[in-house]
Amino acid sequence: MTLPPFRLERYFARYEFAVEHLLCGSDCESVTVGELLELEPGAGDALRGMRLGYTEAPGSPELRREIAGLYETIEPDDVLVFSGGEEAIFALMHAGLEPGERLFVHFPAYQSLHEVARARGCEVVLWRAREEDGWALDPSLLGRKLRRSGEPASRAVVINYPHNPTGALLGREALDELVGLVRKERLLLISDEAYRLLEYVERDRLPAACDLEETAVSLGVLSKSFGLPGLRIGWVATHDRQLLERLAGFKDYLTICSSAPSELLAALALRHRHHLVRRNRELIEVNLALLDDFMDRRRDSFEWVRPAAGPVAYPALRRGEGANAFCTRLLERTGVLLLPGSVFDETDHRHVRIGFGRRGFAEGLARLDEALEAW
Repeated sequence: MTLPPFRLERYFARYEFAVEHLLCGSDCESVTVGELLELEPGAGDALRGMRLGYTEAPGSPELRREIAGLYETIEPDDVLVFSGGEEAIFALMHAGLEPGERLFVHFPAYQSLHEVARARGCEVVLWRAREEDGWALDPSLLGRKLRRSGEPASRAVVINYPHNPTGALLGREALDELVGLVRKERLLLISDEAYRLLEYVERDRLPAACDLEETAVSLGVLSKSFGLPGLRIGWVATHDRQLLERLAGFKDYLTICSSAPSELLAALALRHRHHLVRRNRELIEVNLALLDDFMDRRRDSFEWVRPAAGPVAYPALRRGEGANAFCTRLLERTGVLLLPGSVFDETDHRHVRIGFGRRGFAEGLARLDEALEAW
C-alpha cells in the first residue's frame, strides 16, 4: 500500500508551530488540563490516582457512555473509540471497503477521506460541491452518477457536514433524499461530523447519520467542536455491529487501545460538553463578525460564500496571483499563515482556508488587512 504525501499535514508540519499568526487552523480554542479539571470536583484526584495500565480496547465504558449521549439512538456498545479521527478514517477505509469497490466522496475533502481508499485499491469518484451552489451537495447528481457508474460495484458514500473547508451545511430535505438513495442502493454512508454542534443557527443542525440509517457510520472527534485535539480521541458510532467487529479487529493492528489519561479527560469534557461548545461558539461568533467586516471591505481582494457552521471559511482570491504564491508572500512578509486550496484539490489555485475558532484571530486578521492595504 503506497500513500501519497498528505498535503495539508505536510504544510502544517512545516509552518504551524513556526508562524506568528496561524489564521487557518480548523480547530477551536483549547483549554489547559487545569481548566478542564476545574469543571468537576474530584476530577484532579481521579487523574492523579489513576493507574497507567492498558485501557479497554473499545474505549472505557464511561467514555463510550458519554459519547453515546451525543446521539438519539446510539448505545455505548454502538461506539468504538480511536486515537483521533485519523485512525478512525484509516480503519474504516480498510474494514468497511474491499479493493475494487467504488467510493463516492464529498469534495473538496480532508485528504484521507479519499486517498486511503484509493491506496486500498478502491475506485474513488469525487462528488464535487460547487461554489455557485453555496457549496451544497446535490443528491440528484449522486443518483445520476450511480445510474451510469456500471462496474465496479458501488459500495459507499462519504459526506462531511458541517463541511471543512467551506463551512457549508446541507438542507434537511437534501439529507433525507441522500439517506433514501443510500438505503435504496444499499450503500454504506460514512458521515464525518467533526464540526457538528457548531452550527450558527441551532435549528439548522442536521441529525447524525447513525440516527437516520441503521448501516450509516458517524465519525466524531474531540479536536474540533470541543477544542481538545491534544487528547487524541475520536470515535465511530453505528448500529452495524458486524462493521464494528471488523473495525475492532483492524484496530488491534493499530493502537490497540487509547491513552488512559486521555480517556478520563475526554469523558470529563463530554460531561461538560455544553460549556465547552458554548464557549467555542461564542468565540466563533465574535470572530465571524470581524471576518464579515473584513470581507465586506476587501471585496477587491476576496469573494466568498459565507459559512453556515464551524470555524472555517473558504474565500476565493480576486487578485491576479494564485493562492499558493499569495500564501507564501503573505507568510514571508507578515508572519500570517493561510492555507491554499491546493492542499485539498491540486487544481484549486483560487481559494484559501481561513480559520477563526481561536483567540488571537483579530490580531492576525488586522495583519492581513495591513498587508493588503500595502500591496
